[in-house]
Amino acid sequence: MFAPSLTQTIRAAQQEIERHQHAQRVPKVIWSGLTEPADAFAVRIAAIRKTWTGRILAAVPYGYPVPAGAQAVEFSSKLFQLLHPAAPSRYRAGSGGRGSGRSHGIITAIVLRMLDRGIRVLCAREIMRSLRESVHHLLEAKIEALGLRQFFDITDREITCTATGAEVIFAGLFANVNAIKSLEDISLCFVEEGESISQRSLETLTPTIRAAGSEIWISLNPDAPDAPVMQFCDGSRPDTRHAHVIFSDNPWFPAELEGERVYLQSVDPDAYAHVWLGATRTHSDAQVFPGKYEIAEFTPGFGWNGPYQGADWGFSQDPTTLVRCWIHERKLYVSHEAYGVAVDIDRTPQLFDTVTGSRGYTIRADNARPETISYMRGHGYENVIACDKWKGCVEDGVAHLRSYEKIIVHPDCTHTADELRLYSFKVDRLTSDVLPDLMDKHNHTIDALRYALEPLIKRRKAHRWSNEYRHLFQR
Repeated sequence: MFAPSLTQTIRAAQQEIERHQHAQRVPKVIWSGLTEPADAFAVRIAAIRKTWTGRILAAVPYGYPVPAGAQAVEFSSKLFQLLHPAAPSRYRAGSGGRGSGRSHGIITAIVLRMLDRGIRVLCAREIMRSLRESVHHLLEAKIEALGLRQFFDITDREITCTATGAEVIFAGLFANVNAIKSLEDISLCFVEEGESISQRSLETLTPTIRAAGSEIWISLNPDAPDAPVMQFCDGSRPDTRHAHVIFSDNPWFPAELEGERVYLQSVDPDAYAHVWLGATRTHSDAQVFPGKYEIAEFTPGFGWNGPYQGADWGFSQDPTTLVRCWIHERKLYVSHEAYGVAVDIDRTPQLFDTVTGSRGYTIRADNARPETISYMRGHGYENVIACDKWKGCVEDGVAHLRSYEKIIVHPDCTHTADELRLYSFKVDRLTSDVLPDLMDKHNHTIDALRYALEPLIKRRKAHRWSNEYRHLFQR
């Protein structure tokens, strides 16, 4: 075998030097200890500085002092304890409500682990039709926010750390059973929206994540108390670390959500406990739309009827809403929503402008606020018209909405999805009997849908109700 030439030797040496220089540029990730005093952490950083001249990313709980020369990467206190690499656990479950910052904390921890070693990460959810339904965008945004873009290769299918070889892949569990079973060398699996994971998917996933020291992280907003994923939250699994995180645990809780939180707290403590405090919520016979809707991506196609737009005006702390919907093959599709609490009249055009092109289509609006309709017409919304109301119009509208084979809600329309789940008939306090009267809450986007479809509802009213829907209000 021939000895390498001088040119080959020089090239190999240059490549080795480049690898070394690149490694020196990659930030070093240092976690403060779970109970480590700040001065002890500072001493540890100073010792590292004697041999390391590159960036140091210091993973610390919020408000923890970080020595000069280190870049703080802060976590809320509960998530810092849950995700700390010094406390390994087969399962780590973060439950809680809206605004808790769970996903941001988990994604930050994943980025730091990828920067530290060459792991293979699977980000999974029950149903994923496209990467828009995954944390791909959040991962990319977090990499940018930490100033790490030069160390990552980001494509439409995966994200790779060029410094360590770590990679993230994405998959939906429900439709990819065989593909999931064949995955190899997964060191970390992050399951989003764990409350929707089926027992079948869980039984397929857990033995697949079998690399030495591998972990499964789960984020969930608890729904049904008997959901398969609840075993990781109720203390029945000894190999699990669990933290329940809500909005008050998030130091970065956005001010934009505070109005929505306060509003729901004032009108429905039970729904507030579920949405914001992360309490489980059982399904009830009193729900108006059980099994009638689903959340899915879609794009309105040629030949679809619509768009139809409806608006409900806010009163005091009530939200102002605008919805856009379409009809196709006996299904109702809700594609856009605007939703704002305590929106002053002079800010309403700006709110409606968040629905692209809303000025170009008719908007049927609640006729109880003629002054608001007049203001909107004078500020670029000439197509806002007052809807009609008649005795029983609410019941007629709800019956019409239920007459569709399915109501498909775009994932961006979060408030519409919440209301379709929460909208209920009244229940007798003493007997728990479900009454034929509708509750006057969780109905703002639903009212807007009724207004949007008013001509179709009136046409339906011209005929007698079919027996199929009349019974809804005769219980």
